[in-house]
Amino acid sequence: MGRIKKPLPGKLILSAIYSSPEALRSAIIKFEKKFGHVELETEALDFAHTDYYKEEMGENLKRKFFAFEKMVKRDQLSEIKHFSNNLEAKYGDNIKDFIFRTVNLDPGIMTLANLTLASTKDYAHRIYLRDGIYGEITLLYEKGQFKPLPWTYPDYQDSKILEFLTKVRESMKKMEFE
Repeated sequence: MGRIKKPLPGKLILSAIYSSPEALRSAIIKFEKKFGHVELETEALDFAHTDYYKEEMGENLKRKFFAFEKMVKRDQLSEIKHFSNNLEAKYGDNIKDFIFRTVNLDPGIMTLANLTLASTKDYAHRIYLRDGIYGEITLLYEKGQFKPLPWTYPDYQDSKILEFLTKVRESMKKMEFE
């Protein structure tokens, strides 16, 4: 029989798609108060992989990825997703009972083996975590690089994003785990 043990913590990763740089700055400040300072971040990138958010958020969207210095417990992913959803609502425009987001915050937790994202949407490749939140392994790390899975979003396969995630993983390897 296998022994039950707590998994090592992971690195909090946050993807932000935004139309309002001010809303993004405010949201990041809230994240830093709760999860520690941003350790690494990407430059602002054009979000051009899909027009899925066009009607809700407008055109000429930007995207940034952030990694926070503190490690988080892996079973916190559901709680973190609820926190990000509340911030999206806070910085959105509420029109006729619909929130038009100005910032879309997608948290995930990176381990040395993978990147798992949180989602409110059920799908065949997602597992239910708790409180209406699902987890999806988006990237695997094997043979010295991140590898996409059949459901990995195209933007998570972009070389700039993979380079950023590799830097985050390298910083994790230098940390001492509790």
